[in-house]
Amino acid sequence: MPPNAVKTVKDTIYWQYAKLISKSAGMGINARAFQMSCFQKLKKDEMKWSSTIREWIREHEKPNECIYCGSGENLTTEHILPRVCRGPDIPDNAIKACKNCNSKKGGKRLYEWFGYDKKDKIPRIAEGKYLKLLFTLHEKNGTLDITENELKKLCAKCNMKESCIKVGKEGELNIFCLEGCFCR
Repeated sequence: MPPNAVKTVKDTIYWQYAKLISKSAGMGINARAFQMSCFQKLKKDEMKWSSTIREWIREHEKPNECIYCGSGENLTTEHILPRVCRGPDIPDNAIKACKNCNSKKGGKRLYEWFGYDKKDKIPRIAEGKYLKLLFTLHEKNGTLDITENELKKLCAKCNMKESCIKVGKEGELNIFCLEGCFCR
């Protein structure tokens, strides 16, 4: 559960990204404090997220593997935010996935596909690219600064209410709020 400092869509994106940084740094017992530090630095623009070039380099460290399962068979290009959800056809929305994973994911968004319980198991490269994309899309939509008190604005456009209800997060700012308004 995010701390009280997470109040907006932008904060939620930064919090998830701070978790990625913490995981990448191999933080153990002090992970929460480190994550909060990264979150605060991202918010204050004292820390930047990794560049597109850095992501491209990380992806090409394992160029012949599915980002989700590691298979080297039948690789395809997969849109992290599917085209049916208005996902753009750009390199920052594309990763390598085997046909099996790509077909299992289908038209689902990343958090929708993994589910709330497995949100912290998403491969770093996929989630990092996804969070940056969601930030850009929310920025274009003018929804980055929406708070929990204003969630109705996002909920009105969302088709993931069942997911929120299922995990007891309806009316709370959560990861599904990041992607739910990009509907099929």
